[in-house]
Amino acid sequence: MPPAVLASVLHGPRDLRLESRTLPSLSPTDVQLSILTTGLCGSDLHYYTHFRNGDILVREPLTLGHESSGVITALGSAVNGLSVGDRVALEVGQPCEECELCTSGRYNICRGMKFRSSAKAFPHAQGTLQEEVVMPARWVHKLPEDVSSEMGALAEPLAVALHAEKRGGLKEGGNVLVFGAGAVGLLCAAVSKAVTKARVVVVADIQEERVRFAVDNGFADGGIVVPMGRRAEGVEGKLEYAREVSTLVKELVVKGEAVGEVQGTYECTGVESCMQSAIYATAPGGKIMIIGMGNPIQTLPISAASLREVDLVGVFRYANTYPRAIELLASKNPLLPDLTKLITQRFKGMDNIPKAFDMAARVKDGDGNLVLKVVVDM
Repeated sequence: MPPAVLASVLHGPRDLRLESRTLPSLSPTDVQLSILTTGLCGSDLHYYTHFRNGDILVREPLTLGHESSGVITALGSAVNGLSVGDRVALEVGQPCEECELCTSGRYNICRGMKFRSSAKAFPHAQGTLQEEVVMPARWVHKLPEDVSSEMGALAEPLAVALHAEKRGGLKEGGNVLVFGAGAVGLLCAAVSKAVTKARVVVVADIQEERVRFAVDNGFADGGIVVPMGRRAEGVEGKLEYAREVSTLVKELVVKGEAVGEVQGTYECTGVESCMQSAIYATAPGGKIMIIGMGNPIQTLPISAASLREVDLVGVFRYANTYPRAIELLASKNPLLPDLTKLITQRFKGMDNIPKAFDMAARVKDGDGNLVLKVVVDM
C-alpha cells in the first residue's frame, strides 16, 4: 500500500490542520521525496489569509507550498541519473507536455497546467507542505553539494527572476529599475547585477527599510522610497503622481551621475501606480517586465509606451530556468549579492507552519527585523 504522510491542509481563512494523506503510487518515471525546506510565497499567503488568490477561489481543502527542496527516498524503475539520498530542488508545475506550447518550450503557459498549491485547476494540485511527495523525475533538479537545502528552495523564485531576465533580453551595461523590494524584486535586482551586468540597479518600494536593505546588501546601487504623502485622484492626478515618481528615479544620483531613463524595468508589485511610473521611467526602446500579480484592470498611459516603443512584456512563472538558477546559486559569481540574507525568518517542524504564515504577513518580526522570506524546515 502507498504510505500515509502528514500534511498541512487549509480548510478556510487561517484554518490550517495537520492531516494524514495517502501518497499516490510510484510510477516507473516518478520519484518519492521527503520535503526538507519550503519557502512561503505571496500567493500562499493570499490563500492562507483569504482562502482565495485574486479571482481564484479555493474549492476544496488545499495544501500550500511550492518553493521547496527535498531528498529522494524512492525511485521509479525507469528513473536514471538520480539516486536515493540525492538532494533536489522541486519544479512543481505539471504541464500536459503534449500541446504546442509545451513542445515549443513554453510549458509555463500550458492551458492544462496544474501547479502545486494553486487553486486555479480543479481538482487542486496539492502543495509541498507535507512530509513527502511523489512527482515526475524530470521535474526534480539535483543540487550540488555546496548549495544548501534553503538555497534549493530559493531556486523557485530565482527561476522567476531568470525567466523575466530571459523574456526582457536586456543588453549588458544599461540601467535597470525594480519596483518592489520583496523577495522576487530583490532577486530580479540580483540577476540584473550578476547576469545582465547592469551598470546601475535602482530599487523602488514604499517601505524605507526594504530599500535600505537592498542598497546596504548589494542588491541595488541606489533606492527610491515611493512617496505615500498624498492620494492622487482621477486619471490625470494618478498619472501626474506617476510622473513625479519616475522623475525621482531619473534624478537619483548614483555613481556620480543621474540615473536618467532606464533600459529596463521589473514591475514586481502589481500596483497600478507602479506600472504607470514604470512606463514614464523607461527609455525609448526599453522594456517593462510585468511580474507582479495585482489589480487585473489598470489604467495605463499606453500612448506614452507605444509612441516610444516601450515594450510591455508579460512574465508568468518560468520555463527551462531551474538549471540556470541552480548553476547561478553554485557559481560563486562575485557580482551576485549574498542570497542567504533574503531568508529572514525560519520555523522548524510542521506544528509551526501557522506561525510561519502569520510571520510572513508581517513587515517586521517581534525583534524589529525585516520580514522578506520565511521558510519552514520540515
